[in-house]
This record gives sequence, structure tokens and C-alpha cells, in this order.
Amino acid sequence: MEITIDSPITSKIPGFKVGFIQYHHIEVGASPQMLKGRLQLFQESIFFDLHDKNVTEIEGIAVWRDIFKNTGKDPNRYRHSAEALFRRVKKQNYLSSINSSIDLNNFFSLQYEVPIGIYDRAQLKGDTIQLKIGETGQSYIGLNGRENSLENLIVACDGDGPFGSPFVDSDRAPVGEETKNAVQIIFLKPSLSIEESEKLTKSLMDMFIGIHGGEGSFEVVGG
Repeated sequence: MEITIDSPITSKIPGFKVGFIQYHHIEVGASPQMLKGRLQLFQESIFFDLHDKNVTEIEGIAVWRDIFKNTGKDPNRYRHSAEALFRRVKKQNYLSSINSSIDLNNFFSLQYEVPIGIYDRAQLKGDTIQLKIGETGQSYIGLNGRENSLENLIVACDGDGPFGSPFVDSDRAPVGEETKNAVQIIFLKPSLSIEESEKLTKSLMDMFIGIHGGEGSFEVVGG
């Protein structure tokens, strides 16, 4: 697959870029104890760091709130997925283990302070993912179980339309134990250089393959 970014996004958000990873022949299952332990300890560390600090003071969280504002989405009503994770941790409502793929996605979203989406390739249509700004009237049923308005929201689209966003992903292509091939989108901080973005994206890919096996390839698009 390839991924493209519509010009309205790059005109509103200078430096906008994403890390794009493709995985093949992976094995998703219960998280190894190492990952569950690291995720738990990391959440506890974040909880103590946030004791006298607001979530919105975290650099990556603030950056993505501004991105939502720039595309016309109210970040107080529509909190991006990384902010939602940090708010859970601040309330000591720690993330429980779901599966190795989702747990690792959450771990890196907390570490990098940005939204990250991962999708089952078998559920996506076509060979191109297009990042664009959602149109009036567009919506989908999200993993939160609700119908979510996509208007003015950055969305990832395949041949069947929108399936993901840095707010909440649709329920169309979640990764589960049946997933063998997947694609992952890291919604990077625009301030990162291409070199920093590539290093960060490769680090995530290498750890993912270390846990799930298979092969991976990555690129940074935009910037």
C-alpha cells in the first residue's frame, strides 16, 4: 500500500507528516509479560509525573490539540486518542491488556505523545490510503461504540471511505488474533525532522516485529 496526504492538510498544518509501517506474516496474541509489565510501570510513572501537571501541558498533547483547532475541530469536545490515554492514566484508570498489537500501540502512543492507529490490512480496500479532512455529514461507528462525526477531522480513507483518525478509529479494521498483515500510522509531531521521524518510526517497527514476528517496512510521508 501507499499513503498520500491531501494538500488542505499540509496547507493548514506546515510540517505535517506521518510514519507509515506495513507488516506481513505477523502473529497477534496475548501480550508477553514483558510488554504488560512495561506498560503498567510506564503508566504508573506517568501518573506520578502528572500529579501536579495538567495533561494539556504535555508537549505532544498540546501540539495535537492545536492541529485539531487548525482543521476546525474543537479539541475540548474531540480529544485526540493520545490525550484520551493520558487522561485515563491521570485518573489512575490504567489501560488493561487487550492483545499484543493494541497494547504495544498504546505503549508507543504514550511514549511518543501522539495518536497512533493500527489496522488489519485484510479489511482495507484498494492499494492507497488517503489522509484528508473529513467532509460535512461524514461519520462512522467508532471503536468507542458511537457514531462519530468526521467533519473537519483528519481521517484515513481507503477505497470504501474513512476508516481511521487520530480521534477514534472505526470498528471496520481493528487488529485481532486473526490478523496476519497490518498497517500502522503514526501521527507525528510536525516539529520533528525527517531524520528524527524515521528513527522513531523504525524503533516502533523493530519492537513490533520483535514481539509479533513477520516482516515490516516503513516510510515517513509529508514534512
